[in-house]
Amino acid sequence: MSDSAKAVFLSYASQDAEAAQKICEALRAAGIEVWFDQSELRGGDAWDQSIRKQIKTCALFIPVISHATHDRREGYFRLEWKLAVDRSHLMDAEMAFLLPVVIDDTHDGDERVPERFREVQWSRLPDGQTSPAFIERVRRLLSSEVSTATEAPVSAVSAAAPGLRRPVRASRRSKPVLLAAVAIVVLAALAYLLANKFWILKHATPETAARAGPTPTAFAPPPHSIAVLPFVNMSGDKEQEYFSDGLTEEILNSLARVNELQVAARTSSFSFQGEHPDIATVAHKLNVGAILEGSVRRSGNTVRITAQLINAVTGFHLWSETYDRDLGDVLKLQTDIANAVAGALKVSLLGQLAAKIELGGTHNPAALDAYLRGRKAYIARHDVKDVQTAIAAYTKAIGLDPNYGLAFANRSLALNVYAGETSGPEVRESFDKAQADALKAIALAPDLAEGHLALAAYFDSGLLDFIRANEEYERALALEPGNSRIMGNYGAFAVLMGRTEAGITAARRALALDPLNRANAGSLGAVLLIARQYDKALAAYLDALALDPEWPALYASRGLAYYLLGDFERARASCESKPDYFVSQQCLAVTYDKLGRHSDAEAELAKLKAALGDAAAYQYAEIYAQFGNRAKALEWLETALRLRDPGLVNLKTDPLMDPLRQEPRFQAVMRELKFPT
Repeated sequence: MSDSAKAVFLSYASQDAEAAQKICEALRAAGIEVWFDQSELRGGDAWDQSIRKQIKTCALFIPVISHATHDRREGYFRLEWKLAVDRSHLMDAEMAFLLPVVIDDTHDGDERVPERFREVQWSRLPDGQTSPAFIERVRRLLSSEVSTATEAPVSAVSAAAPGLRRPVRASRRSKPVLLAAVAIVVLAALAYLLANKFWILKHATPETAARAGPTPTAFAPPPHSIAVLPFVNMSGDKEQEYFSDGLTEEILNSLARVNELQVAARTSSFSFQGEHPDIATVAHKLNVGAILEGSVRRSGNTVRITAQLINAVTGFHLWSETYDRDLGDVLKLQTDIANAVAGALKVSLLGQLAAKIELGGTHNPAALDAYLRGRKAYIARHDVKDVQTAIAAYTKAIGLDPNYGLAFANRSLALNVYAGETSGPEVRESFDKAQADALKAIALAPDLAEGHLALAAYFDSGLLDFIRANEEYERALALEPGNSRIMGNYGAFAVLMGRTEAGITAARRALALDPLNRANAGSLGAVLLIARQYDKALAAYLDALALDPEWPALYASRGLAYYLLGDFERARASCESKPDYFVSQQCLAVTYDKLGRHSDAEAELAKLKAALGDAAAYQYAEIYAQFGNRAKALEWLETALRLRDPGLVNLKTDPLMDPLRQEPRFQAVMRELKFPT
């Protein structure tokens, strides 16, 4: 560009490239210098320096506004907008620098558009069709008579752009006005600090701090709380979405390892995927004070990540950056982003953060790719085939990097799930493999929380060694106290072991970290049910059903809560809502029996036995205990012990087993299981 001081900077979202191209061509045809970046891979240090220089020196900044710019697309144009807004606040000519153009029906009061852009007159150029009147307006603004150009008669532009706002007169920015602008920034920062202080005062106890629901009634974000929205896949290939999702999750996990940060967990953050909500909506739903969003563009083994951090209380951008990296440097990238976010939020970093974040990771691009594919399959699983797909992907990652601790830990967790969903010799074989993988993960990275979580899961359900399971859960929690998955699993286990208050507190904490996670809401219900707080369990199940009205397990669990309250008609109605689910059949068996429908009760029990065989030995013991048939119940309980049925983890606190507790055979099983005291 020959003279950027006389040039126009055209800023646009990638979806609006065609319309922006039309505007650019029309201006250039009129002899007007235009900065119009059309590079395929935008971003990087050189790009960033060039953009900053052009926005700092250009005569006119034209943001192209449309519905596309409301969406959470790549961060490049947002960074350009921020730089332009910052410059406009410091310019002597108050508004002459900005000329917003709207190419669709976005209205000029839309709050998703920066306030600074809404303060000036917009030009409407549908689909980028550029009128002579608009070109003349640009000429006037580029002329030396800037102060009079902004006072052009409305008729000069309204003929081509109906519905424009009234022109804003330019004025010299005096020192008092500049001081006022500084004061506004300071007050906004104070508002953020006061909001954080308000939260601290309002949530003074651990119990109230831990409690959160899926629909918070007030916006009171904890200090240093943040949500990481799924980074947008800008690779032009939907098949690459697993990579952008996986990288987002890795960044989220990295931030969760920073002790002073409270990070909304993956399920809640990813619930907004594809919706393109505004920042305020996300912040209020997740009750967080900051939002990290961005985009990922991958080309072979090169990746470009753009990230920006927004203060959800003030609406201000706190930080933004673009990174160009090889896939082998993704571990270092996670550390860089976590450091930058922590710095922007004024969090003190204790210890070796990089070592903590990069623990158990890989520098092998192909291994990382396979691992991310496995995570995608595991998280989105609907049946046992999806679990097998995840296991295969983790196996590939391990083959490519035999020292990939995270791949071993996650394969172990997947194998534990697979063991619970299969039958025959594969059950024990899968549990044995899960144990080997967990031990390998810990051997590779002794402080890897996921490794200890995997070993806890094996001891819990695969070996029924509850003392060692408890040790591993507590070790995992100590390593990553902000990990909602660990917190939720620990909470459920603690209540089953009889540590009721600790378990409930942990379950509520997990829900606070991941408030839109149906599993966390349902887990809280289960924890309260085991704690015999049936009314509260019902309320938790209702919250979970609001998040996922189609989840069969919730109807069955709610039915059991009604059953234990003695409301058998409501128990029947709830469990009949999803009659093909095996827990619903268990619920209906005991409920029909209490309603005097004994043949129907036996029919439901027969369905279970036909479908599951001895694999549901523990559930049969529960049913017979509720039928009052203690002999049959004890017979099936002993069968469950012989088969090492994973359901036995419930035995110590299971209310359905209460009729058997005084039986010597029941007490013998309890002693054999060696529950912690």
